[in-house]
Amino acid sequence: MMRGELPIGLGPAALDRLMPMHLVADGDGVITHAGPVLGKIFPAGGVVGARFFDLFEVRRPRQAASLDDIARRAGRKVQLRLRDPDRTPLIGAAVPLEAGQGVLVNLSFGIAVVDAVARFNLAGSDFAATDLTLEMLYLVEAKSAAMAESRKLNERLHGAKATAEAEARSDTLTGLSNRRALDQTLERLIARAVPFTLMHLDLDFFKQVNDTLGHAAGDLVLTEVARILCEETRSEDVVARVGGDEFVLVFTRLIERSRMVAIAERVILRLEEPVRFGDREARISASIGLVSSLNYDRPEATRMMRDADMALYVSKDRGRGRVTFFDEAHQAKAGPAMDAALNRG
Repeated sequence: MMRGELPIGLGPAALDRLMPMHLVADGDGVITHAGPVLGKIFPAGGVVGARFFDLFEVRRPRQAASLDDIARRAGRKVQLRLRDPDRTPLIGAAVPLEAGQGVLVNLSFGIAVVDAVARFNLAGSDFAATDLTLEMLYLVEAKSAAMAESRKLNERLHGAKATAEAEARSDTLTGLSNRRALDQTLERLIARAVPFTLMHLDLDFFKQVNDTLGHAAGDLVLTEVARILCEETRSEDVVARVGGDEFVLVFTRLIERSRMVAIAERVILRLEEPVRFGDREARISASIGLVSSLNYDRPEATRMMRDADMALYVSKDRGRGRVTFFDEAHQAKAGPAMDAALNRG
């Protein structure tokens, strides 16, 4: 029998179409014909003319030492491996040809098909139309597409959740943290025993801006205030708008009194710079109260806010545009007028 000729009724083209991963080997184990997929698997050295056991390793049954041993299993499953760097697993079945003219072996990748398709750059057209491998590939592809869509949906939901959470913790006008975010920050720092300084800032003369220039000018001033406060703080600090013209700043691990006073005074100087509104100027200042978490054996957010507010009231009482660090003397001097101020809406 000449190489390339088949000793069976089917011609090579028909057999290649029905079993694209088949091969025919003669009695000496030399491959005389191979399907087109095997040509893709062994593109360099070729398949026809090679010895079967030079290309394939028999794993089951272990006692199979020749193609005749495999053929005598009468079509039962044989487990093989390619002799390639990846030792790609295969499943095969062999039948002897008439008149001792060799063995017909049909091969499949089995459960290794997904890796093999990628490894050997195969496509659906490389498999027989009735091969269940196609169904497996379609299922894998459908699963991959579904997982990709699910991943995209999860990313969108996560993004929407993160956006909603950020909006729930942010002031709409200025983009600063709001009271809720501030409370969470204070709870976290106190729970972890992280020292910090709390700054309560209230704008001076802001009502006059709204009364004389309108609320649009007031909104512009507030956004400028937010910008300045962010520029004067570090990334680990928190700047929150807690009322119409009230702001609270939290300086993490910054408790040096002189440094905090210097920061507060610099903030006031910058806030006193006029803000252009059309052809007019809006002018404000700020009064500031400071309190350190180290003032307390057990810091409490509510008490610290009240004490910072009390120090702020002292700054207002001293003529505005001032900085005051809270101490117990302020509380001792508090009278009805101060209590009224502390309870303002």
